[in-house]
Order: sequence, then structure tokens, then C-alpha cells
Amino acid sequence: MTAVYLLRHGQASFGGPDYDVLSATGKQQAVVLGEELRRRELTVHAVWSGTLRRQLQTASACLAEAGIELPVREDTRWNEYDHLGLVPAGQPVAELEDATREFQRQLDAAIEAWISGGHAAGSTGTWAEFTGGIRDALGEVLAGLPRGSAALVFTSAGVISAICATLLSAPAAGYLALNRTMANASITKLVRGRSGVSLVSVNEHGHFDGPHRDLLTYR
Repeated sequence: MTAVYLLRHGQASFGGPDYDVLSATGKQQAVVLGEELRRRELTVHAVWSGTLRRQLQTASACLAEAGIELPVREDTRWNEYDHLGLVPAGQPVAELEDATREFQRQLDAAIEAWISGGHAAGSTGTWAEFTGGIRDALGEVLAGLPRGSAALVFTSAGVISAICATLLSAPAAGYLALNRTMANASITKLVRGRSGVSLVSVNEHGHFDGPHRDLLTYR
């Protein structure tokens, strides 16, 4: 049996001048994630990441802490959708980002429209293109894994939620619920056996219990 660990990046700089960099908290989260992977003593065969800086920064800090010395293979198909491009035209994005709940409400509505085919996602393309790319990327990762080994994939909440929703046959509302509650630097585990690919854990973030409880964030 082979396993793929989908690792959400640490907290990005939401509301800051450059969203696509880890915040101070995000950097700490990446280190704690590395501690958790080291504790699990995984047999890691390959490491993948999207090309976004927050994903690559998480990979760098996490792997260093975990003691995993493997090259990171970059693939744009593991990138997040363009969340700013999804906000309806005319909405004051900067103001919405200052009001997190209102921005989330606007984003959820835009994602629902995107999924239904009524909205394009800026540079991301259609929902079918987004999820099709993810499906193909996951297939490539699995195809390169020897039996009994694992791959790490540093990616984002929207990508992880899309995979989970597909495996659970969840509707749009299920995707949104998963996406909204995905913790930063969380772990989602997939395994491939004789019956195909199965989802065995979603959004694990117990490594932020106890002394690290103050590092738990969702945005």
C-alpha cells in the first residue's frame, strides 16, 4: 500500500502587502509540521509542491525540521485557485480582506458560482480545468510511488478539499465546508490499495494541541 500526504501550507500573509509569503505564525507552523512528520518516521520516496511561494516556503522549513533530504518537485497543478480573481467584479477586495468574515462570505458565493459553471476563476480557469489538473497531478504522484512508500505534497486548502470532496462524492456545499475549515499546516492522508485510492484522514492538526495550541489558524 502506498500513501500520499497532502500538506496545507502555513499561514500566508492575509491582508498584507504580499499575500503569497508565510507570516511569522506560518513559519512556526511549518516547523511544527516538520516535527510531526519526523515523529511519524515515514518512508518518503518523493516530495512535490505547487509553485506558490507560501507552499515552497512551507516545504523548505518543514523538510529541514523533519530531516527529509529530497528534492522538491514543483508542479503548478498543485497551486491554489485565484481567490482574489474569484471575488465578484466591483467588490472592494482590500476592504473585504480587512473584514475576514465578509470576504469569506463573498468568496463562498463566488466559488459556488464557479463550480456550477457560471463563473471563471481569473487565472485559474474553469472548475473542470482546476479539478482535472489536480486529478492528473495526483495520478502522476501515485504512478511514481513504489509499494510501501509515501509522497509528500505541499499544496493548499482548495486543492486538498477538491480531492476530498471527489473521494467522498460530496456536493458543492461539502466542498465549501471542507475548504472553510482546513487548518494551516494540516495533514490529509490518502492511500492506494487494491480497491483504488481511499481517504483515510482529513485535516489532521493534532500537532497544534498542547504547547502549540496558539499556532492553530485557518486563514
